[in-house]
Amino acid sequence: MKKTILSGMRPTGSLHLGNYFGALENWIRLQDNYSCHFFVADWHALTTGYEDTTEYKDNITEMVADWISAGLDPSRCVFFLQSSIKQHAELHLLFSMITPISWLTRNPTYKDQLAQMKEKNITTHGFLGYPCLQAADILMYKADYVPVGEDQVPHVELTREIARRFNFLYGEVFPEPQSLLTKAKVLPGLDGRKMSKSYDNTIAFADTPEEVRKKVMNMITDPARIRKTDPGHPEVCTVFAFHKIFNENEVPEIEENCRKGAIGCVQCKKNLALKMQEFHTPIYEKRTELLKRPDYIKDVMNEGNRKACETAEKTMNEVRAAMKIDWNNNR
Repeated sequence: MKKTILSGMRPTGSLHLGNYFGALENWIRLQDNYSCHFFVADWHALTTGYEDTTEYKDNITEMVADWISAGLDPSRCVFFLQSSIKQHAELHLLFSMITPISWLTRNPTYKDQLAQMKEKNITTHGFLGYPCLQAADILMYKADYVPVGEDQVPHVELTREIARRFNFLYGEVFPEPQSLLTKAKVLPGLDGRKMSKSYDNTIAFADTPEEVRKKVMNMITDPARIRKTDPGHPEVCTVFAFHKIFNENEVPEIEENCRKGAIGCVQCKKNLALKMQEFHTPIYEKRTELLKRPDYIKDVMNEGNRKACETAEKTMNEVRAAMKIDWNNNR
């Protein structure tokens, strides 16, 4: 039997190229060799975005369209909506009963986001306790692996600790999931910073081909290069960083010509724009067509929700029996 993979994304807006190369590209590779469960983490989105939910439903629909357009196949994966599987809330509650507060407060992401998101009121029970919900997401499907970058390994380790504690208290129910380390391609934002919607420096799947071209032409290049014939420094150029992803075969030639001042930044950008459009346009066009078929997206999610719910209820029956809290079956 194939090993099980579990991962999710928060629906906070249209996916961009940073999301693709940071996670989605790897998901697409994994779907051929694993039993993959990918979920829209809408409850997790509320932990930091509970104050404004006006685009909540649209973001969910667009995220699923982005996944399929980029290459995830719902016939080979289980797509589901976190909030549609109510068993996640039940297991989250039960895990919160046995998880020490000290485990939650030492979570590095908790401290980092409190410091970075001072403009938001996230000193809430939901934000502090979201690792319990995350553990419920993963352990509900008895995932063997969770694909993560190195910075997310502590999250998986906390899930492993919760699983160990539950098994110690009530008997062996949950396997301990392993981190599946993925080497993501690093793609900066248009201004050289991390690509992020909060910085407004992204190229999204929702952008038209013309918008992609304009964004590329406005990218920041080597600030020390004034004239076309000036020697360039590609290691500090955002355009060159994109070439390494979208135009790999020509990178040595581009680097050499840049350093010699044999190619100008405008021409370099035009070359990149064409390569990026070759990648981006088919995804954009498929996405556009999918969004005209909302019933298809609903059908995909309903079928995935059905499969996920069957697995989740089976797991919860085991949990309730192990904890001896299933009153109906213990009489």
